[in-house]
Amino acid sequence: MKFFRLLTPLLLAIVAVLCFAPAAWAFCGFYVAKADTKLYNKASQVVIARDGDRTILTMANDFQGEVKDFAMVVPVPTVLQKEQVRVTQAKIIERLDAFSAPRLVEYFDPDPCAPAYPNELSAAPAPAAARSQAGSARDDASLGVTVEARFNVGEYDIVILSAKESGGLETWLKRSGYKIPRGAKQLLQPYIRSSMKFFVAKVNLDKFEQSGYQFLRPLQISYQSPKFMLPIRLGMINATTEQDLIVYILSPQGQAEITNYRTVKIPSDANIPLFVKNEFGEFYKSMFQTAYTKEDRKVGFLEYAWDMGSCDPCSAEPLTSEELKQAGVFWLDDNSASDVPVRPGFRRPLPRSNVFISRLHVRYTRDKFPEDLIFQQTANSESFQGRYVLQHPFQGELKCQAGREYKLSLPKRFEQEAQTLAKLTNWKIQDIRNKMKLSVGNLRYSWWESFLSWLRL
Repeated sequence: MKFFRLLTPLLLAIVAVLCFAPAAWAFCGFYVAKADTKLYNKASQVVIARDGDRTILTMANDFQGEVKDFAMVVPVPTVLQKEQVRVTQAKIIERLDAFSAPRLVEYFDPDPCAPAYPNELSAAPAPAAARSQAGSARDDASLGVTVEARFNVGEYDIVILSAKESGGLETWLKRSGYKIPRGAKQLLQPYIRSSMKFFVAKVNLDKFEQSGYQFLRPLQISYQSPKFMLPIRLGMINATTEQDLIVYILSPQGQAEITNYRTVKIPSDANIPLFVKNEFGEFYKSMFQTAYTKEDRKVGFLEYAWDMGSCDPCSAEPLTSEELKQAGVFWLDDNSASDVPVRPGFRRPLPRSNVFISRLHVRYTRDKFPEDLIFQQTANSESFQGRYVLQHPFQGELKCQAGREYKLSLPKRFEQEAQTLAKLTNWKIQDIRNKMKLSVGNLRYSWWESFLSWLRL
């Protein structure tokens, strides 16, 4: 028992050093909530693993409706063969989402009357009709469409097309049973002028029923091209509202950014009122919309940038080597990442891996994003996360002078948190103040303390 009595203060001292040493542990704190893609009714997700001019692109679809009506048309820079296309599991994208999602963390103020220690710092805040192959080829040629490849992968029937003009391509797709929305012709034309090919997928209903899956799995394609881009214009054909797109870019270098639109960091590292813990989803949606509007609705937001060998704080366990490979990381050194689990809320103290993730969030409309997204890799390995802080006041007795001064400082701090929240979200300041009284209502002030607090505001 004596040993454990000696060990306990030692462990507490170690925790204090880890949480307060600013150079090695920049964020620390306890993770309590995350803002993942479940916040949005429709949010397309794409994973791009790229090294040099080699790319593996994973596309998660948020298709809602009968699978017989599903059709995917994606411009690609080269003709793809069957070996370059596979289906993967949605769980991998869910893991990337959870790992990189903007997060809420909380700190607890120490006792201001407790003895101070030298190294301790304050916490920082329908199928097509059957036709003969010969007749089909003649019809295709008359439309200016060439079928470069045709194959089946999993529950999908895949066709790779090239075309000479958009009207012919639109006609071919409709004749072949693809339900293409009106207006496709205009948006297909720029890709044809750029000599791009078209990756076209629909569901093979028999194979889908045999698979036993309830939802369509993501498609993953591999190709080599100097073009580092993502076509988004076709996604606007039948869009009636703004579209949310989350792009996870995995690189052996550093941060990725959009070159033909500005890339800005999402507002971060803000201390906000305690009641937001129960409203974090609504907070983040409001905060994102406010920032999006402020930037004139035509930027891409960086929500997360980090070496995938670590996290601080962890909103989900870092991906294992096997999971990273399933996400498309083809250059991974098996010795560069650890598969040892880590508790959510704690950083994994590992050496740098050779996989860096950039999470980019684009909310786009046809008028503000008339071009496809063009990316570039950079050597910038600076860590960044959308991170929002709850700072709990000390709740114990405060009998010393420092404690009384601490207590008098709290109303000003609470008001600053209210003002910050109002600025970030455009919520009404009085509504925020009313909610805050409930969350800190157990802090009692004498009449003279209340008066002095008012003077300090």
